[in-house]
Amino acid sequence: MEAACSPTTAGKFVVVGGGIAGVTCAEQLAIHFPSEDILLITASPVIKAVTNFKQVSKVLEEFDVEEQPSTMLEDRFPNIKVIESGVKQLNSKEHCILTEDGNQHIYKKLCLCAGAKPKLICEGNPYVLGIRDTDSAQEFQKLLTKAKRIMIIGNGGIALELVYEIEGCEVIWAIKDKAIGNTFFDAGAAEFLTSKLIAEKPEAKIAQKRTRYTTEGRKKEAQTKANAGNTGSALGPDWHEGLDLKGTKEFSHKIHIETMCEVKKIYLQEEFRISEKKSLTFPRDHHNQLVIADKEIWPVYVELTNEKIYGCDFIVSATGVTPNTEPFLCGNNFDVGEDGGLKVDDHMHTSLPDIYAAGDICTASWQPSPVWQQMRLWTQARQMGWYAAKCMAAASVGESTDMDFSFELFAHVTKFFNYKVVLLGKYNAQGLGLDHELILRCTKGQEYIKAVLQNGRMMGAVLIGETDLEETFENLILNQMNLSAYGEDLLDPNIDIEDYFD
Repeated sequence: MEAACSPTTAGKFVVVGGGIAGVTCAEQLAIHFPSEDILLITASPVIKAVTNFKQVSKVLEEFDVEEQPSTMLEDRFPNIKVIESGVKQLNSKEHCILTEDGNQHIYKKLCLCAGAKPKLICEGNPYVLGIRDTDSAQEFQKLLTKAKRIMIIGNGGIALELVYEIEGCEVIWAIKDKAIGNTFFDAGAAEFLTSKLIAEKPEAKIAQKRTRYTTEGRKKEAQTKANAGNTGSALGPDWHEGLDLKGTKEFSHKIHIETMCEVKKIYLQEEFRISEKKSLTFPRDHHNQLVIADKEIWPVYVELTNEKIYGCDFIVSATGVTPNTEPFLCGNNFDVGEDGGLKVDDHMHTSLPDIYAAGDICTASWQPSPVWQQMRLWTQARQMGWYAAKCMAAASVGESTDMDFSFELFAHVTKFFNYKVVLLGKYNAQGLGLDHELILRCTKGQEYIKAVLQNGRMMGAVLIGETDLEETFENLILNQMNLSAYGEDLLDPNIDIEDYFD
């Protein structure tokens, strides 16, 4: 029987999720309506706050992400009330949310920002670890101290970071694409970065100014409260800082990449013994492809779709995320996107009345600008949370609001292998088919620049290194100026392209 909602606590605005999207949304609502109570429901004892926000250019933004106790949010905004509990059920007809702690919350407008959870290649296997949040990162560090060899499955940002940071441990990296980092860039950029993997890492770590992820102090008390199934918030770009990612062996990098393959089967030690299959040693020499059977006995074995089998201490599943919609779907008729997210229109409104969604949980279902695409990244979570609050505020006072400018152009800045990486527009020629051309400039060990052009107009770009071209390129993409006259000269290092287009 469905619990009926009695108006025990009536909030005007209710936000679910303590990640970047939810916190940004709640903060903006608190600013719009200083005399209203804003309710933030989160399963985690810590929230994610945006700090050191910097608007780098029209659309590029940089910020740090900090884990803070939710009391800090309540101190900053006296009208935000944080409820530390998971959501049990959403009753959209009654405009009411049931939380795990047995309470009910009536809303006039609701924003769902419950994020996403890691897609695990194999549920319930003790040797498979999905890395998505701070707790799993700490678990990983513990395992790594005893590890001689691990296997990493996946080709996104977390996999890239991991591979670069791990030392003293053999790493077999299985990716389904031809080249690394496929979600972020093409084979050329991958090649540029891979050379850095093989080089010994410089000793002096450049001091990072981004977050230290610490949940230690509150963790003990949190674990008693939170049940094990609760997912933490997503990791940020420097999540491995302050974690000492070292295995047992005395060497820096030992990485072998298996491309164009996926996991076919995972065997535990005993299952593997019974199967009488053979596993391979770590490939020592790329030129001399001698296949040597492995004498060592490993806790777990992975059979890849290219028929190779490797044993390892554990497997890291870094294969992307699925929107965390589960507690909200039951009994509610949401339109759901192909990727499993709640479909939202250009005002972040779901298909149900008075319910909005933002961040990883949602699927952008409006007709996007030709140079924007949704990617489940922190920058977009912040933009969507901010914009959702604006739309909720406008709708509640009967006004209309314009689409936010940040959805005009896809723009993301991050770091891989200690290089600054800027991605703009259709940086990988997404959706352009064969009808496009690429102009490249690459200085080994220093910078990699790629411009994507269609009919003489810039549609996207990848900038790796300190290129200082992001604003110029952003302007060229936004104003769609015809660049045919410049041809290859567009990236000629002797021509100061900023002078042309400012």
